[in-house]
Amino acid sequence: QGLEASGKREPNLSPAFTADMSRRLSLRFISDGKGDLDETFGPEDALHYIYAMFHAPAYRERYDQFLRADFPRVPLTGDIELFRTLVRLGSELTAVHLLKSQSGSGGRLAFPVPGDNMVERAHPKYYAPGEKPPGESAPIERGRVYISANKPRSGKKGQYFEGVSPEVWESRVGGYQPMHKWLSDRKGRALTFDDLGHYGKIAVALRETMRVVGEIDEAVSGAGMFAPHS
Repeated sequence: QGLEASGKREPNLSPAFTADMSRRLSLRFISDGKGDLDETFGPEDALHYIYAMFHAPAYRERYDQFLRADFPRVPLTGDIELFRTLVRLGSELTAVHLLKSQSGSGGRLAFPVPGDNMVERAHPKYYAPGEKPPGESAPIERGRVYISANKPRSGKKGQYFEGVSPEVWESRVGGYQPMHKWLSDRKGRALTFDDLGHYGKIAVALRETMRVVGEIDEAVSGAGMFAPHS
C-alpha cells in the first residue's frame, strides 16, 4: 500500500484486478487493511493470497517455464473456502519470512559450549543425528552446526548450534543454503549475543516455511486448482 499526500493509505492494486477478485468471490473490496472474509476483503488479504499462491509447489511446477521468462501471473479462485485458507496461510508465511512468527518459538537452537564464539576457517560444518563428530565418543542425537573444531590435545571443545535437522540445514533459498551461507559470511568474526539469537530465528523460519508451504500445497492440490489437463 502507498500513501497519499493526505497520509491516507491507498492500495497498490489495479481496480480491474480487485473488481475481478470481488466478482469471483462475491466479496466487497475495502481499500485499507483486512476484510472479514464473509462480506469483505482488503488489500492485505489480497497480498496474503498472492503470497501463498506464489509459494505453492503445484503453482511453481505448472508454470515453471513461464516463470523463467516473465513476471508471475496471479491465478484467481472463486472458491471462498480456498481463498480464506490461502489468506490465513499467506499471512502466516509473511510473518515467518519477516522473522516475526511466534508459532515456532518453542524450537529455538541450543548453543551449549562457552567460548569466544569465533567462526573458524573451514567452518561451518554440519553433523546429522546419528553421526559422530570428530572428538566425540558417541553418535549425536540432534543435528549440530559447528562454528569451531574440537581440539582434543588442548582440551578445547568446539562450539556448535544444536537442534538443526537435516531438512533445515539442506533447505535452499535462491540456490544457496541460508544456514550455511549466513555463518560462512562471518568467518573470522566472533558472533554476538544478537547473532546467536538471529541464527536461531533463521532455523525456525526455514522449518516453519516448510510446514506452511506443505499446508498451502495440500490446500491447493485438494481444490484441484492445478490438476493436470486430461
